[in-house]
Amino acid sequence: MTNALIFGGSSGMGLALARTLLADGMDVTIVGRSADRLTAARTELERTARGTVRTARADIGREQEVAELFARMGRVEHVAVTAADATGVYGRTADVPTAAARAIVETKLLGAWLIGKYAAGHVTGSVTYTSGINAYRPNGSNTIVAAANGALESLAYGLAVELAPVRVNVISPGWVDTPIWDQLGMDKRAAFAELAQRLPARRIGSPDDIAQAFVSVMRNEFITGTVLHADGGHRLV
Repeated sequence: MTNALIFGGSSGMGLALARTLLADGMDVTIVGRSADRLTAARTELERTARGTVRTARADIGREQEVAELFARMGRVEHVAVTAADATGVYGRTADVPTAAARAIVETKLLGAWLIGKYAAGHVTGSVTYTSGINAYRPNGSNTIVAAANGALESLAYGLAVELAPVRVNVISPGWVDTPIWDQLGMDKRAAFAELAQRLPARRIGSPDDIAQAFVSVMRNEFITGTVLHADGGHRLV
């Protein structure tokens, strides 16, 4: 049995989660769309891993690829989903290309739905998704992202009932220093410095912070249908 299957495990939060689980000796498979990135991530992880790391190429927006992946994997204890594509989705609704809006919905919502669809009968422990602060703090430039994140959380509530006793939860990060920021064309350093002064935590999150949040809900057998906020208090300011 595979202990953990991580969609989006080749970078950012997913890579940090893989590193954390492997340090505990778990058998982890990281999933992504890019074979090159998966190979690079595996090489990095194997330097310190106590467990076994494998890779699988799949696009969570493509039903056949998701179905075939679960069929190949057999039994999986935990599934974590951190995959996202934020290319072109920030800006006024009138300015966001429809293709970009469809892409974020296909990745965040329909991809999550496909995982829930094909997880049935394969996953024995938990499925944990990633939403985000946008669902709670829309600011006029992230409307479609907020909508996708909010819908994802509602999806998780339904799946928690439908897939029981498999547990389904959501981690909702705030601003986290991951490679996805490089897609947004903004001054990341200045934006992080400004927000850090306002957050109760007084800093931006790290991928390791989010990895620990994932681990907490994966291991607690009495948590399901829950959104865990790992946002440094961003919802409060």
